[in-house]
Amino acid sequence: MRAGRASSRGAIPSPNIWHHPATYELENRAADPQERILEAMRSVSDWSGRDVLDLGCGTGFHLPTWAGTARRVVGVEPHPDLAALARRRTRALANVTVLPGLSEDIPLPDASVDVAHARWAYFFGPGCEPGLRELDRVVRHGGTAFVIDNDARRSTFGAWFRRGYPMVDPEAVERFWSTHGWTRIEVDMGWAFASRGDLESVVRIEFSRAVADEILAGHDGLEVDYAVNVWWRHF
Repeated sequence: MRAGRASSRGAIPSPNIWHHPATYELENRAADPQERILEAMRSVSDWSGRDVLDLGCGTGFHLPTWAGTARRVVGVEPHPDLAALARRRTRALANVTVLPGLSEDIPLPDASVDVAHARWAYFFGPGCEPGLRELDRVVRHGGTAFVIDNDARRSTFGAWFRRGYPMVDPEAVERFWSTHGWTRIEVDMGWAFASRGDLESVVRIEFSRAVADEILAGHDGLEVDYAVNVWWRHF
């Protein structure tokens, strides 16, 4: 087994969950109320009775979902405080382990994972080749990896994302994944918040103050149509 790194050194800092984990929890709860991402994943490969890796697991929000039917679940998270929260969240789940580590240096043996999952965690297209090489190493023959990321070409949130992150070229991202042998499932998942205050808090950790002010001034209600890409590859 490779040694896991005990700190976040070398990781790309997350502007939202690293600094605002409680608010990001609100975002996780609001995202995909109809579980369309899980439906898309199951249409490709189920994780029941298998070994699952959640890369960039953050506070471990999704770990109990995998643990419900998986044989073993490993969460890997570079930020020590978030990893501690993930361990606390899953302390009663005997089949879950949370390790410090990076997507480009996964602290697991070769060919030890059946299903790998990364959601808004490092894998944003060009530049993530080291992480892809690590997936090649740890995912078993017959296994599947999933990467979930924003689809900036469409939806209300996609328009917000283009406004807030104009340096991200959606077409270049699509070309990257396609040329590396990944397949895309387009998913319209949505946000549905319990209160306007929750929505506003989340928008403000996702965008600069100026962009967030513009977004909130032009959007009413508690729901946002939000499109993502579920990229997948069999190994």
